[in-house]
Amino acid sequence: MTTRIAARWLAGLGLAGALLAPAQAGLFDDDEARKAILDLRQRIDQGNEQSRARQAELNEQLVVLRRSLLDLNGQIELMRGEIARLRGQNEQLARDVAELQRKQSDVQSGIDERIRRLEPVKVTVDDLEFLADPEEKRQYDEAFAQIRKGDFAAANASLGAFLRRYPASGYVASASYWLGNAQYGQRDYRNAITTFRGLLAKYPDHPKAPEAMLAIANCQVELKDAAGARRTIGELVKTYPKSEAAQAGRERLASLK
Repeated sequence: MTTRIAARWLAGLGLAGALLAPAQAGLFDDDEARKAILDLRQRIDQGNEQSRARQAELNEQLVVLRRSLLDLNGQIELMRGEIARLRGQNEQLARDVAELQRKQSDVQSGIDERIRRLEPVKVTVDDLEFLADPEEKRQYDEAFAQIRKGDFAAANASLGAFLRRYPASGYVASASYWLGNAQYGQRDYRNAITTFRGLLAKYPDHPKAPEAMLAIANCQVELKDAAGARRTIGELVKTYPKSEAAQAGRERLASLK
């Protein structure tokens, strides 16, 4: 009996040991799994922390970058404004330069015009060529135009003023001749004779000299001085024998006999 009981006790003990061994093995496996899980969670937490830190760093860098971009945009706008201001200044400067050039051109044109008006011009009167001031030429031409219109009073005044203003002009001989004609046209024969004789005294070789001498004879005829007219025509024929005035004087002399 005792032996059987002992055997049974041993069998039971073996069975209990067999049952206890797996349970202990399972307990050890669960601890390792928990440890692995804890390690994994710790690594995940560390990774998350690192990720959050990196994200925070990136966010901070992004904020800095955005601020830099805003500053850059502000600088760009300032530069655009400055460029627009400078462009406006350049355009205004270009307009000012253009206006200055126009005024300078106008001034230069005015100076050139005044110089042109003052510069002597070459003229030819009674087959004689000489230089005359533009204003001098204009006054002579106006006086001569009055002669051609038969306005002897105006021509007398204009030519007298011309000779007083331009006593050394190349027009003097011609102006004197036409002044004598204007006086003749006004029947001022004595002053006409004085004018023609002044022309002959100063310019005996002038192309108008023979005609001036014939005009003196005509004035003498009008003054009923036939003897004086004959002497003048005789002098004309002697001094300027080949002139047309001498030929006309010969014909006039025949009528005076």
